[in-house]
Amino acid sequence: MATTEFGMTAGGVAADRPDATARRALVASAVGYAMDGFDLLILGFMLSAVAAGLALTPAESGSLVTATLIGAVAGGILFGMLSDRLGRVRVLTWTILLFAVFTGLCALAQGYWDLLAYRTIAGLGLGGEFGIGMALVAETWPARYRARASSYVGLGWQAGVLAAALATPLLLPLIGWRGMFAIGLLPAIVSFVVRRTIGEPALFLDRAARPRQGNALRLLVKDARTTRISFAVFILCSVQNFGYYGLMIWLPTYLSTAMGYSLTRSALWTVVTILGMCAGIGAFGHLADRIGRRPTFILFQAGAAIMVVVYAQLDSPAALLLGGAAMGLFVNGMIGGYGALISELYPTEARATAQSVLFNLGRGVGGFGPLVVGALASQYSFSLAIGLLAVIYVLDIGATLMLPETRGVELE
Repeated sequence: MATTEFGMTAGGVAADRPDATARRALVASAVGYAMDGFDLLILGFMLSAVAAGLALTPAESGSLVTATLIGAVAGGILFGMLSDRLGRVRVLTWTILLFAVFTGLCALAQGYWDLLAYRTIAGLGLGGEFGIGMALVAETWPARYRARASSYVGLGWQAGVLAAALATPLLLPLIGWRGMFAIGLLPAIVSFVVRRTIGEPALFLDRAARPRQGNALRLLVKDARTTRISFAVFILCSVQNFGYYGLMIWLPTYLSTAMGYSLTRSALWTVVTILGMCAGIGAFGHLADRIGRRPTFILFQAGAAIMVVVYAQLDSPAALLLGGAAMGLFVNGMIGGYGALISELYPTEARATAQSVLFNLGRGVGGFGPLVVGALASQYSFSLAIGLLAVIYVLDIGATLMLPETRGVELE
């Protein structure tokens, strides 16, 4: 059943607190997203080792990240639409399993082309997990906690990234890059648990029993107002992913090349940045539930624009440590709001499609972040490349102003 602003379901049953089903849905979505974050960031940390092992050129190495993200775009469209027709839990299980199997197969790669194929197909699974998980959580949690619940899913990604930053320097010398990819098989266990313990949201089942309004993709552009909203959300998602991947893929290289840090020291500085991101995500969810979606987004976008410029000027270890945490808080804190915002802007029969398509189209744009930052860094400097990211956050504020406020709305 849909949930109102005052914590009541449409049938009048009190829903002030999340129930056991909501909590299980949150855990499953967060764990699946954590494994995505772990996999993508260990690739960033291992690029040099993979390149050496398979004799890859720099262009081929960089294309592995881009191919994963392009696969995520296709997976988001495919699995998002399937989820709106066949169910959140069933399709989420498929995406986790697909991602796990093809990440594990990367351990068997013999050259560039088969590794590229494995990364692209793993990206298909990665693309579906975020949107479906966010829709699942939004439909099971009370309206008053919806933004913070979606922020907890976003924290799952950061937990995976944090694990990658800590584990790679320790495990890579012991098990090599092939062993690191083999760890990617672990989410297969998660898919089994999800399928066995979580049921479909009552809101989805109720809507699925009624005639559909039309094709889910068409519902994203059904009229001028909805098209404008979808365009604005696409910009938000593009900026989010471009800034995030542009920073996180190159941050270890920036710290080691420009600042002379070792891999272990670069990982430590990256961990502090990630912890800042975690604090930002948690704060965003709570603020968005208290003061609204739009003002919270604008606050964090302005903070991100300022902090990337400030960070690019820092040159001492202590300043980089503290500045990285502050930059991370604003740059990735916004991921805590997308699940709630997009869920509230679209009806149930297009909700997972909207989450998956719009976020993963943005992820596809974001896939060029590492390429653009790398090109600017090689032509000018890493600090200039990072500082120029401020421009995209100003664009982000303009897109946010095109969106309606949705705090506390009843899901359609």
